[in-house]
Amino acid sequence: MLISVLFTKRYDRDKKIMKIFLVGGAVRDRLLGLDVKDNDWVVTGATPEMMIDLGFKAVGKDFPVFLHPTTSEEYALARTERKSGKGYHGFHFYAAEDVTLEQDIQRRDLTINALAEDENGNIIDTVNGEADLKNRLLRHVSPAFAEDPVRILRIARFLARFSSLGFRIAADTMQLMKDMVEAGEVNELVAERVWQETSRALTEPNPEQFIKALRECGALKILFPEIDRLFGVPQPEQHHPEIDTGIHTLLVLQQACLLSPEPEVRFAALTHDLGKGTTDPEILPHHYGHEDRGYYLVKKLCTRYKVPKTYTQLAEITSKYHTHIHRALEVKPKTLLKVLEACDAFRRPERFDNFLLACTADSRGRPTYEKYPYEQADFFRMLLKEVSKVDVKDIVDAGFTGLQIREQLYQKRLKVVKLIRKNHDNNVPLQG
Repeated sequence: MLISVLFTKRYDRDKKIMKIFLVGGAVRDRLLGLDVKDNDWVVTGATPEMMIDLGFKAVGKDFPVFLHPTTSEEYALARTERKSGKGYHGFHFYAAEDVTLEQDIQRRDLTINALAEDENGNIIDTVNGEADLKNRLLRHVSPAFAEDPVRILRIARFLARFSSLGFRIAADTMQLMKDMVEAGEVNELVAERVWQETSRALTEPNPEQFIKALRECGALKILFPEIDRLFGVPQPEQHHPEIDTGIHTLLVLQQACLLSPEPEVRFAALTHDLGKGTTDPEILPHHYGHEDRGYYLVKKLCTRYKVPKTYTQLAEITSKYHTHIHRALEVKPKTLLKVLEACDAFRRPERFDNFLLACTADSRGRPTYEKYPYEQADFFRMLLKEVSKVDVKDIVDAGFTGLQIREQLYQKRLKVVKLIRKNHDNNVPLQG
């Protein structure tokens, strides 16, 4: 481990010497044989004044954190914390020269994140983190885990990241999470933190594990009731061998991960069937009209968590129009054109393609359908490409004005759609 030359200058106050340690994810990932993306450092035996004297820039609001003057990596003074209120804001922090590395480690969330490394490369493990790495366990460091509800989201996100390596949440940690939910801690989470952790989970290899973990501890029902109520809701078995809508949703999310790294696509996949959770029980296992019901539920969810527009808009059109894509080879040409226009495909072709990816994930998110070709998406891609060739300039040059331009544009586009549909039905290959 390379130590900055800045630390060759040491302070000795009351026989306490400044020391620094590499901590957390960098140590964990190196031991797992993974690429290390960021280095985080803990400094003991130091004061803010010492750090600033060494050229560091103070950036911490709640507790002393400093940026290295050349690498911009974060160096935090060792600290302790104690609960002083509800939620994750209710903490009192203490950072001073007398706080030890061992004390700092005790406030961390998981044992695998509580490993440290000194300047000679020696691993410092006071919480059996190395053993939990070996046994693939996500385990809390101490009962203090229960004081911060964000940690429920974080451990669920770590499961989404590491489940493919065989990691699982330790039984005692899951019980602690359940106790936290029962105690009402999750209710104190603010929208921004919920979305921050959720959006990060969507970038992980297995975000469906994030949902599973939240459901197991009971947090999903509180944070995302629209998703939680999908579990146990039946679908027609001839189309959905998995039957359960919640299980289908997780399968769709898995397929979306295989199709795209974009979290917006994965979010659209996760929320595409929310309407099925509000289907009248008397018509089950059918879900007539679930698309429109889901559209409003998506809008409500996104408003609640202040979800960015790129996520919201894609999720909305996916909920409302995904069955139109599934029925692309059955519906009338006017309906095909309506979908293109309603989804703003001509102006937002990239978003429309992401929409088609979410629809493909929906089709493949069923047992035995995982590798089925999804002709409907390819048909709509070809349709958009050909209809986009209709040039509004030609219409203007022909002398049309005002509302006439819009009507002519629609008619010319519809003519192309009808021709493509006719040729497709007759197995006539597209020319040019």
